[in-house]
This record gives sequence, structure tokens and C-alpha cells, in this order.
Amino acid sequence: MESTSATTRRAVRLEYLTIGWAGTEAVVALAAGLVAGSVALVAFGADSGIELISAVVVMLRLRGLINLATPDARREHRDHRILAVLFFALAIYIVISAAIALINRDQPSRSVAGLVICIAAAVAMPVFAYAKRVTATSLIDEDSKSVGRLVRADATESALCGWLSVSTLLGVVLGSWIGWWWADPIAGLVVVVFALREGREEWRCDRD
Repeated sequence: MESTSATTRRAVRLEYLTIGWAGTEAVVALAAGLVAGSVALVAFGADSGIELISAVVVMLRLRGLINLATPDARREHRDHRILAVLFFALAIYIVISAAIALINRDQPSRSVAGLVICIAAAVAMPVFAYAKRVTATSLIDEDSKSVGRLVRADATESALCGWLSVSTLLGVVLGSWIGWWWADPIAGLVVVVFALREGREEWRCDRD
């Protein structure tokens, strides 16, 4: 079995990969959504941006563990609250955008980039989630239960991102390629459910 430090470093590498992927996902989805006028893509891109920030927070805490840094409970609490506010703000923004799109019967234009990033995320995020769960189990087995729970919670977020990519893909295909204009804002509202859930978890600091 790997030493705790080796397993923790593996977790850090996974977070670096997540940061790189989430950053790409956020930029492409946001740009494609704004150009196409897609509520679903913009919502997915914004959620990916928040996941990027969350991954950075997890990575910094893991690096602190490697460097044997003294935990700063006050800073960690503040980081969780900031993430919670971002999730709540995202939920409000999506609700308003979706309501306007439904009232105006806006139909988004087709976006090949949006389709590609959603398909890629639907494949990549479950892989990230599985790798993080395996690493989290190793950490817990090595008596690093606190950081193990942290990585396991992050694995859940990666899995949720994968599900969101599927719902966004359906909304984009039905809304812009098939012509069911209402499907795109409805798919965007799916993100609201997850954003509120994640915001509540972050506010309660349930990762610790």
C-alpha cells in the first residue's frame, strides 16, 4: 500500500487535472452558450467555473497536508461560505435567465462547440469521479479520514458534473437542433437544483 504522503500526492495530481479540465470546460461552455444564446450552456459553464474554484480549494488543502501546514479553520470556513454564495448566485441567475427565455420563447442557435464539450464532459467527469473515489478509499484506509472524506466529496461533485453535462446535452440538442425551444431553459433549470444542493452543503461545511 502507498504511504499516506504518496496517496495524497496522487490526490493532488487528480485535482490539478480537474482544474485544467474544469477551466477548459467553463471557457468553452460559456463562450458557446453566449454566442448561441443557450441558457443551458451558460449555466453549465458557470457551474464548471465554480467547480474549478472548488477544486483549487481542495488542492490547496491537500498541499497543506503534504507540507504539514497548520490547518486554518477560519480560512476554511470562509472558503466554504464563498463557494456557497457563488452557487446561490448562480441559481438566481439561471432562474431569471430561464424565465426570460421561456417568456420570450427564445430559441438558441446551434452550437457544435457546445455539443462537443458536453459529450467530452459526460465521458471525462465519471473517470475523474472514479479515480477520486479510489484515492479517497486509500486515504481513509491509511487513517487519513478527514482528507479522505474531502476527496470523496470532490468525487461526488465530479460525478454530478457528469450528470449535468448529460442534461445540458439533451437541452442543447432538443432546443437548438430539434426545435423544442423550451427544452434549453428547462435543462438550465436542472443546474439550479444541483447548485442549491451544493450551496447548502458548502454553507454547512459538510466536507470537513
